[in-house]
Amino acid sequence: MTLRVTLRAKAPIPLDLTFAVGPGELLALVGPSGSGKTTTLRTIAGFWRPETARVEAAGITWLDTEAGVCLPTHRRRVGLVFQDYALFPHLTAAQNVATSLGDLPRGARLREAEQLLRRVHLDGLGHRRPADLSGGQKQRVALARALARRPDVLLLDEPFSAVDRATRERLYGEIIALRSDLEMPVVLVTHDVNEAQLLADRMLVIDRGRVVRDGTTAEVMADADALRAMGIREAAVMLPAMVAEHLDDGLTRLDAATGPLFLPRIDGAPGTGVRVRIMAHDVILSRARPQGLSAQNILGGTVTRIVPGAGPGVLVHVAVGDHEILARITRRAAADIGLQPGDPVHAILKSMSVARDHVARAADDGRQG
Repeated sequence: MTLRVTLRAKAPIPLDLTFAVGPGELLALVGPSGSGKTTTLRTIAGFWRPETARVEAAGITWLDTEAGVCLPTHRRRVGLVFQDYALFPHLTAAQNVATSLGDLPRGARLREAEQLLRRVHLDGLGHRRPADLSGGQKQRVALARALARRPDVLLLDEPFSAVDRATRERLYGEIIALRSDLEMPVVLVTHDVNEAQLLADRMLVIDRGRVVRDGTTAEVMADADALRAMGIREAAVMLPAMVAEHLDDGLTRLDAATGPLFLPRIDGAPGTGVRVRIMAHDVILSRARPQGLSAQNILGGTVTRIVPGAGPGVLVHVAVGDHEILARITRRAAADIGLQPGDPVHAILKSMSVARDHVARAADDGRQG
């Protein structure tokens, strides 16, 4: 059920893109405004036709400009979730979902719609109209309606930008939980790099209609050119871990392959798998294990690479277990402690430096691989 996309256009913006998304994979399209992210999504969905393009999903050609093939949107098995929900205001939540179930007998549509609403944790709210739902609830209805199409491709266009931060964090968790059931390719357009890194398997960084970087979130977030194209200066990694216990002093202890991690209290019962976003500028390196520090997280590792930046800094890659931590330090600091690839070091991270919205529930709870 792979999605394959090739786009070439001169207007309304220049485009020259080729990429593929595998079954069950979530690809985040990121880049500055006007880079072509939404135009790419519109092409896949059938809302726009560029000069030269080919879109294939699940082995079926949706668009091939050379062959003269262009299936209309309603004939493409595509699920769409927009930032403004796009719900019918005069229909109930269940009726909104049922609009995508036209292939079922009339009597079965509402029953199936209610099941889909339960899947997105809206059990019992099917009778409410959009005006009686919160922003997060509306977005869940929109997601249920998209899934009702039994899509070969799921497209998410800035789906969380219209809700507040707390709601956004809950929706992240629900999308991640749904991931284990989604067999189709998923394409997410977002301006939020934190969101992309929490949710995506891969990131496609676009600038001026061209691919700057296509790689795993770890590869992209350690790539200086990709970071500049996204308008950010700081690298980060996602570290898988498991909730071990909630402590009386307000901290949560996580178990990771790198050792225990202590963070401000997060949601999740013991045994819950999470991913923690660690910013490179929050990591301090020491050649010897420090004593008498207030920092709670001291992780032993080995330097694998030292990448110079454009300014006075370097990005140090540290292998910790089977994973990697990045540290942004100055060239002077690296020289003072004589860092070289292969050297053992200790990565130090303050507990309070990890924000709540930098922790997300893992799709495969309980597994750290």
